[in-house]
Formats: sequence, C-alpha cells, structure tokens
Amino acid sequence: MAIGAEDYIDQLLVKKYADEKVDNHDNMESMVDPNKMMGAMNDYASMYRNMMTLKQRLNIACYAINARTARYNKSSRY
Repeated sequence: MAIGAEDYIDQLLVKKYADEKVDNHDNMESMVDPNKMMGAMNDYASMYRNMMTLKQRLNIACYAINARTARYNKSSRY
C-alpha cells in the first residue's frame, strides 16, 4: 500500500492544501487551565505514589505476621 495521492483528484487536492496551515492552536483559548491540569496530575501522581508505598508497607507487615504465626510440623518421611 502506497503512501500519498494515487489518483488525479487526490493529487490536485494535495497540491491545493499543501501550504495550508491547519494547526493554529496559538489563536485558540484552551478550555482547561493548564495550571489546574498540572495540579490535578500532580495530585493524582502523589496519591498513586502514596498508595504504592502503603501497599508495600502492608505487604511487609503481612509477611511478618505470617512468618511469626507459621507452625512447622516435622515429617516422618525424612
């Protein structure tokens, strides 16, 4: 599959719109305040980091509890 215009109409359209500027985001006002967006992303990231730390501490605590309460039985096989 080729990239680009294959027939005559597509070639004419490519020539017509080759110099058109379609990315004019400088003239547009954003509907979302970038500072609020960055603040929300920072809050989400710090909460996720705190949850990961809490999960790690909980895993360590559960491992310690399980290690203390483990009872080992001697087997007669060995």
